[in-house]
Parts: sequence; C-alpha cells; structure tokens
Amino acid sequence: MTLVVHHLSKTFGINLTLDDLSFSVGAGDRVGVVGMNGVGKSTLLNILAGQETQDAGTVALDAGAEMAYLPQATPIFFGRTIDDLILESVGNLRQLEARMGELEREMAGADEDRAAALLEEYALVSTRFQDRGGYDLEYRIDAILAGLGIAHLPRTREVETLSGGEKARVGMATLLLRSPDLLLLDEPTNHLDAGALEWLEGYLAGFGGALLAVSHDRQFLNRVVNRIFEIDEHTRRLKKYEGDYDAYAGAKVTERAKWEEDYERQQEEIKALRLRMRETGRQVAHNRAPKDGDKYIYNFKGGGVQKAISRNVRAAEEQLKRIEADPILKPPRPLRFYPRFDARRLRSDSVITVEHVNKGYDGRVILRDVSFRVASDARIMLVGPNGVGKTTLLRLLLGLDTPDAGSVRVTGSAQLGYLPQEPLLDTGQTILGAYRQVVAGYDEQLIAGLLERGLFRLEDMPKLVGQLSVGQRRKLEIARLMAMQPNALLLDEPTNYVSLDVLEAFEAAVLAFPGPVIVVTHDRWFMQRFGGERWELVDGRLIGEHMGLMVDG
Repeated sequence: MTLVVHHLSKTFGINLTLDDLSFSVGAGDRVGVVGMNGVGKSTLLNILAGQETQDAGTVALDAGAEMAYLPQATPIFFGRTIDDLILESVGNLRQLEARMGELEREMAGADEDRAAALLEEYALVSTRFQDRGGYDLEYRIDAILAGLGIAHLPRTREVETLSGGEKARVGMATLLLRSPDLLLLDEPTNHLDAGALEWLEGYLAGFGGALLAVSHDRQFLNRVVNRIFEIDEHTRRLKKYEGDYDAYAGAKVTERAKWEEDYERQQEEIKALRLRMRETGRQVAHNRAPKDGDKYIYNFKGGGVQKAISRNVRAAEEQLKRIEADPILKPPRPLRFYPRFDARRLRSDSVITVEHVNKGYDGRVILRDVSFRVASDARIMLVGPNGVGKTTLLRLLLGLDTPDAGSVRVTGSAQLGYLPQEPLLDTGQTILGAYRQVVAGYDEQLIAGLLERGLFRLEDMPKLVGQLSVGQRRKLEIARLMAMQPNALLLDEPTNYVSLDVLEAFEAAVLAFPGPVIVVTHDRWFMQRFGGERWELVDGRLIGEHMGLMVDG
C-alpha cells in the first residue's frame, strides 16, 4: 500500500494554506503531522480523505487499498446505536465473507477451466479477509472495545447519549474495526483516558498498515510514530524528519541554530563586500591620472593599479549580486505566547464548598453524596475514566448545572475562570468581537492586548471564529480566560487542541498561577508537571488524598 502526494496546494480566499506538498507514505510508515494551530494540518487530512478538494496537485492511493479517517471533531451519530456503527464498520469484511461463500458454491459445480478462475479469485478474497482479521472478527470487536474502555456500554445504547469522551472512543473503535490499509487520525488522543491511551499506543505501534496522525501529544508521538511531517507556519510547505518527537525537537534546535549562524555569516559577508567596494572606490579616486605632463610614469604604474582596483570592484559587485539574487532569509521571529494571569486577590481561605451533592441524568447516578472544600492555594487534579462525571462536577461548581440534592457555595471574592473541554465560541463573531465579550476597552487597546500575548497576529483580527481551526479557537479561549483576570481556575482538558508552540508556555502559566486550580486532564506530560492533589471519581464518589484539603465522599 502506498499513498503518493504530488505538488499539493490549497488556498482559502487569499490565504495560502498548503503550498506544493509532495510526499509518499507506505505500509509500516507511522507519521506524526505537526505545526502551529491553523497551518493546515486538518485541511491536509481532509484532502487526503476526499472530504475537501485541493487547488493543485494529485493524491493517489493504490487501487483496492482502503482508507479510514477520524476527524478532530466527533461526528454526529444521531439516532444510531453502538451496534449500528459496529455493523457499518465491519461491512466490508461481511461483504468479503459473503463473496467467499458465493465462490465456494460456484466452484462446487464448475468445470475445470471455470474452477481455476474461481479458485484464483477465492485465493485473493480469502487472503484479504484473513489480512483484515476476518477469521477472528468477534474476538477483535471485543478486544478493541475493551482496550478503549467502552466494553461496558450496552451496544443498543444510542451514541448521542454518550459523553464526549465515550463518543470519541466509539468513533475510534469503529475506525479500527474496519482494518484499513491507511489510518488518518486527527488528534486521536483527545478525550482518551490513561488506560485507553496506553492500549491505543500499543495497537498503533503494531499496526501493519500506514498511519498519518495529527497530534500535539508528545508522549504519543514518541511511542507511536517513526517519521514527523511539519507544515511550516511561514512557507506553508512540508518538512520531513526521521524518528519520533524527541528526534524532531532536537533536529529543530540544530536546524534553527544553523540557520541563524548561516544568516549572520552571510550578513557579515555582505557588509565586508560593501566595505571593500567603498574602499576600492576611494582608491580609484586617489589613483586618478596626474594633471601635469608626466603621464608616462602614471601609464606605466598607476594605470595598472587602476585596472586592478576596477577588477576588484567588479568582482565584489558580482559576488554581491549573486548573494542578493538568492539570499539566506532572516530567520523569522517565532510567534511566542507570553502567558500572564493577573489574578485578583482572594479574600477567603475557603473558595468553594460542596456539601452532600447528588447529580444524575436519565436515571443514571453521576455524583453520589459528594462533599469537599477547595482552599485558596489548592492544586487539584481530577481524574477518572471518561463518562464518570468530571465535567459534570466542574459545571456544578460554575453554576452551569444545578445539583439534584446538596449545595455548592462559592465565596463572593472568587472570580472563576473556566476553560471548557470543547470550544464554545460563537462562530459568527470576529476574533476581536469574541475577545471584547470578556474585556472592556477601545478596539486599539483590545488588539494590543491580543497581540501582546502572542497568540494571534494583526492580520488575524478580522477573521470570524468560524474560519478558525479548532486549535485557533482554543487559543482564543485561552486569551479570553487570561483577560478575565480570574483568581480561581477550572480547566477541562486544557491541553486539548493546543499546538506544541503554545502548550509548554500555557502549562508554565498554569503552574505559576497564584490561586486555586482544579484541572481535568489525561495529558500525561502535563500530569507529571502539575503535581498537587489527585482526586478520583469512582462510582459517583470522590476519593482524594488529604494534603491540607478536605474531601468527604
């Protein structure tokens, strides 16, 4: 199986998104696609999957090869059950199985010549059926559902009733069950808990087909991929690197250092050539022919010197022209995120108090008799499998939902800042309009504030939220969060969709935040750095460590 892309380009309006991309991917290649939010990573996968058309170039996949695509946003599964999706995903295997049965029946009554042709087709179909796991299909269904942590869900349950994380894992399961030759995954680790992540990494590491995965998860990239494709933010062209994320990061540091060194060396060369031209120009002036009659001596000595100086000037001019015709471009200053939380002072040691809270949906108990207090310096990591109620608990603390029983009290001086799991912005607003919702000021002041944080450029300001990638919307939500000047943070999967250029700076800002932080996350890199209390939701009850914080569940 080979995917071949030649000179692929894509623009949206006047904005160049992808420029002259060429690459090939074969069986066994596991490629991580990286780059800043908005550079076109998801666009590339959409084009490869046939969901969007390119402006130029070609995409070719071997005849008969099957491709499967998991987009970043979970598809709508209205009215369909888990079983419906499973049956759809294995439909191709069922077709192969049915064809094998037809061939077996035809061979039973065929003459010798016809039987030979039927046997040849049967060999091809049965091999394909075997390679795709057809003979152990029921086992594979059970293994994949168990590996992704959704085996407990009734297969008759409608997918739209599941949590966001459960929907994402059902989508992943049905994709893997198709046993495609090429997997296209856009942020596959979003919404996966630790167990599902570990299982998926093991599965993909042993996957025999080809994989292209857009991901910001550094551990996932280190454990799964063997090549990195980067879409450059300035040129919008593809750069290829061998190895995992650590190898890529090291290569980028070396590459940047060499670029800066080569640029500085060329600038010094240009300065030296111009200085040489000025000095030789002065020598020409000083070596002009004398006005007296003793021109014989000048012609014999000075004339030769004049010619030599002129040759030097011309040589310097020619060398300078060659450099200026194809100069080493100045390394652009990276768009750096400068995070700063200007938190207002809390006037209470106890910020949030929860007493005997119960919450359920459709007869299912989500939270059962949950009680705790959050101190002004709390650092709480809320963990547990997807669907156990972590997001529900955050929404109760924010007052977005009401408990069925019990109470939630937030101190009057608390300004809660919330980063939801999925972007919730109005897609019809401009970036500036969405920012204006949370901070007052003249447009010039608001634009300056956005630019100062380093998340957007001036040319981004007129864009509508609906024109932004999911990652760019995430950056806008981070900018809004900081502008609100919260003194307590509730973060639901804060590293989802955030590109690598922003991720570490945002993590550092959260770690330096002076007020209490409650974070729901499955990002293992972030979890290692965050530290603090670890609270786990188990069967509706909250189980926590006791390090100066009270948890009664």
